[in-house]
Parts: sequence; structure tokens; C-alpha cells
Amino acid sequence: MIGDPIAVVQVGAGSMGRGWLATIKKNPDVRLVGLVDLDLDTARASAAGTGHDGVPVARSLDELGVEADAVINVTVPQAHAPVARQALAAGLPVLCEKPIAPTVAEAQQMAAAAAAAGKLLMISQSRRYFDGFRQFRQVVGGLGTLGSVSCEFFKAPHFGGFRDAMDQPLLVDMAIHTFDAARALIGTDPLSVYCETFNPAWSWYAGDAAASAVFEFPDGIRFSYVGCWCADGQQTSWNGTWRANAQDGTAIWDGDNAPTVERLDGSTDVPPAPGLPEQIAGSLAEFVDCLRTGAEPATTASANIASLAMVEAAVLSSDQGRRVTLGEVLGG
Repeated sequence: MIGDPIAVVQVGAGSMGRGWLATIKKNPDVRLVGLVDLDLDTARASAAGTGHDGVPVARSLDELGVEADAVINVTVPQAHAPVARQALAAGLPVLCEKPIAPTVAEAQQMAAAAAAAGKLLMISQSRRYFDGFRQFRQVVGGLGTLGSVSCEFFKAPHFGGFRDAMDQPLLVDMAIHTFDAARALIGTDPLSVYCETFNPAWSWYAGDAAASAVFEFPDGIRFSYVGCWCADGQQTSWNGTWRANAQDGTAIWDGDNAPTVERLDGSTDVPPAPGLPEQIAGSLAEFVDCLRTGAEPATTASANIASLAMVEAAVLSSDQGRRVTLGEVLGG
């Protein structure tokens, strides 16, 4: 495998799947050897539309019958677990789209399956791979003892479909991006959360489209999240707007550009953008590197459970109107 393109099978050929197929096509370190989707016409059309004409297609991994080195799981969240378990049982490492699973309990089972198989199960948390976020992490890491982090997220997407009918569309479908980024930035896992959600009077969602949450991290660090998914006007980046206050200064990131910083010594310099692959291209590049070197990514299934637990704990806190510890949803 070292030096040669890694042969991958992708499972899932819908809209997100097409994005992954295009990303695979642009990466010379991987080659697509098969595509799986319940709808073969969709699979063929997605393959042809992304430059993978003639690639074998099938409705399941078993039917495909090709030699591969790894599987990329781009199915709907409810299918993440069965697809991952089947691939792992076949001895294939898996790169899986977020969220790892619909529930923490299912995610824990997936992590256990990966451990039993002795194969990598990596979750793609694409927001970690923005150059601006990489710069922000580096700047914040140089500001000494961290006190607080906040993120505001205000967008107004008219998706239609299942999101409009969800009980907690913002928290369940979107907030994991922000919560995972907070874990990456702070460098530890949260202890507890208090969250309130509501639905503005003009909302087109059936469930609560707005939320406010405060997570407590070790050493007294607080992460505050305020978001709304029906916020027309003055919208934030899809990455949100971030502020981190620490012992030696404050850093701000608008979610799109390079961060800014003001230190106590008056300096404002920011390290240059690393120019590495971004978003899902970054996930794929790290996955390939880990397969070739044996390194462990930060978003293994066992580690990424904590990001999903933040979502589940926030929903539970809102439903029950109380502070919830992460241990309650993790079973600890």
C-alpha cells in the first residue's frame, strides 16, 4: 500500500457522496475501485458525473466483489453502523462521515467493533481542516492558560425535507461541527452542559431552531454556544464566529479568513496559513497518511464519541431543563 494509490470503495452516492467522489478524483493517493448505493442508477450517474466512468457499482459491499484497501462510508447516519461493521469485519479500515452514529450507544458499539477488528475507524470532522481554524488553534495555543471560548452561529438555510420536521434540527444536524471544533481547540473533553433551546416565532422548522449552551471543561474553562438556523440578515460563516480569551490575550476567528489576535505584550502577528488540504479533502489526506504510517488520527471512533455526546447531552439538558454531565450520556 505504501507509495501506491490506496484502493477505496465508497458506500453512498447521494449529494454528499458526489462531493466525496469528486474529492477522491482529485487525490492521486487514492483510486476508486467500487461504488455502493441502493439505487444503482444514482450510483452510475454520480460516478460518471465525477470522472469515475465505468467503476463497478453494486447495492452492497458483498455484491461488489472487488479487492480494496479501505472503505469510505458516506451513507445516511442510520446506515453508518451496519456499513462500518461489515467493512471492519472484512478487514478494511473505514473513513466515515459525521456523525459517527445517531446515538452515543451505537457509536460506542462501532468503536468496540473497530477495536475488535484491529482496524482504523476514523470519523470525518471536516471543519477541523480549514486553514483559518488551524491558524486559530495555533494562536490560541500560544496564549497561555485558557479561560473561555465562545462561538456564535447564525444562518438561515431553507433545506426543506427531513430537517424541517426534526425536533432539534440545529443541535442534532449541525451543532456537532461546532462542538467537535471546540474540543479540538480546547484540547480536552467537556464535563457538563446546560442548554436551552427554542423556536423563533417566524421559524419554518417544526422543532427548535435556536439554542444557547454553556459547556464546562476541565480547569474551569467554559465554552459558550449561541446559534439559530432561521436568522436572516447579518449571517455568520458556516463555521461560526469564534472568540477565545486566555491569560496572555484574546483571539478572534470569523470562520472564513485568518484569525486576529491581541496579546498583552501588544503583538498581533498570526502564523501563515499552512496551505494544507481543507474540509473533506483534509479528512481524506489524513486518513491516507494514517493508513500508510500507522499514526492515529484525532478523530478515531473512540475519541469522536465525545463530540456526539456533547450533542446528546445538550438535547437532554434542554428537554429536562437541568445541567447534564457528559458521564450521563456516556454511561460513566
